[in-house]
Amino acid sequence: MPRTGTGLAVSRAAAARAARQSNRTSLFSKVFTVATLVALWVGWINRDDTSLTPETGTGYWLGIVGSVLMLLLLLYPLRKRLPSLRAIGSVTFWFNTHMVFGVAGPVLVLWHANFKLGSVNCGVALITMLVVAVSGVFGRYLHRKVNIDLEERKALAREVIADADELRGFLGSSEAVAERMVRDLNAYSQLGTYAPRTVLLGLLRVPYVWCRGTVLRVRLLGVARQVIAVEGRRRGRPRKVQNRQFAGVNEFVSRHLVAARRAAALSAYERLFRLWHLFHLPLFYLLVIVAVVHVYASHFF
Repeated sequence: MPRTGTGLAVSRAAAARAARQSNRTSLFSKVFTVATLVALWVGWINRDDTSLTPETGTGYWLGIVGSVLMLLLLLYPLRKRLPSLRAIGSVTFWFNTHMVFGVAGPVLVLWHANFKLGSVNCGVALITMLVVAVSGVFGRYLHRKVNIDLEERKALAREVIADADELRGFLGSSEAVAERMVRDLNAYSQLGTYAPRTVLLGLLRVPYVWCRGTVLRVRLLGVARQVIAVEGRRRGRPRKVQNRQFAGVNEFVSRHLVAARRAAALSAYERLFRLWHLFHLPLFYLLVIVAVVHVYASHFF
């Protein structure tokens, strides 16, 4: 059923709102990244400044605030799993807050520690915190790749369907060749949707799919060029028309290869993301324990 004018207007308005929201998020991410890097750089070059100490004053409170921010990271998994907490904000809000606090907290603690390990107790707490922070940044990257690439793959799946009729429009009357090329492309697309059993196989599958696609592309375009040339001579088509035909085949084949390659990469990212979850959550709980021990030892010993 065709869309009405009202439906199109609503769809375009929603797309415009999503684009504005994405631009605001991107701007905030850039500003926050620059501010974080500046804070790390300033703290590092002033790490020998004795006016800032972990035991008293500003240095002490930087550690308290940083620790509280990291403790608040627990609110995101709680909000995600407990619908009764919807009054404190949406899951999206707490996810973004989780990302900000997960970076700001460690930066404040680094300032608190003057970028030094200190005693064994302090060193263990600082190293554990840094490992968790780096793990969180890596997880954020995987989360973004999985979600963005998933939407892109769904869009491609809707738009890129190996259609022999479309290909025949470029090749002319060579129906058998078009059917064979479509079968090859559809068989290749299955490589991207196949779910490997292990993370290593998933990672190895990405270059394998890419190489197979390169070989397939060379072969199919070679066949297409030959068919178009033969058909062009038979029908007396000028070179410019043949070039347009070949460009159409090239674009058609490229769409399918890109879709399969992205699907293979997405499978690898999904595997890595699940593995990262198994690693990150226990490590975060370990950080909470280590932080409690560090605070207790610092105040009572």
